Amino acid sequence: MNNKAIWAGRIVTALVGIFVFTSGLNILFVKSPELVEQFAKFNYPESMMPMTGWAAVVSSVLYMVPRTAVLGAILLTGYLGGAVATHTRILDPQGFAPLVVGILAWVGLYLRNDRLRSLVPLIAER
Repeated sequence: MNNKAIWAGRIVTALVGIFVFTSGLNILFVKSPELVEQFAKFNYPESMMPMTGWAAVVSSVLYMVPRTAVLGAILLTGYLGGAVATHTRILDPQGFAPLVVGILAWVGLYLRNDRLRSLVPLIAER
């Protein structure tokens, strides 16, 4: 794969990783009234916020480190899949956002990881 695709993958990875990481930090440390209200809207108690925040932080860090990126992508998929399910359960149209972030996580990893591209050859090498 050419250098432009690898750099595109790195950029997408950084954007996804930073987005989920800062979201996790927000859940852990800021706990804004709006965020607490969102958890209540989905019938999650405020006591679930630390576990949710740590899941986001750990998954995103693992995803951004090249050596653990595949494990991080798998964990992010689970985390974001739970977010999609949570939104879908109450017919909240914002459930589309974590779906897009999850897809972008795998696109970023695919573009920057030779082993994944050889395992799943979606794009013909020239």
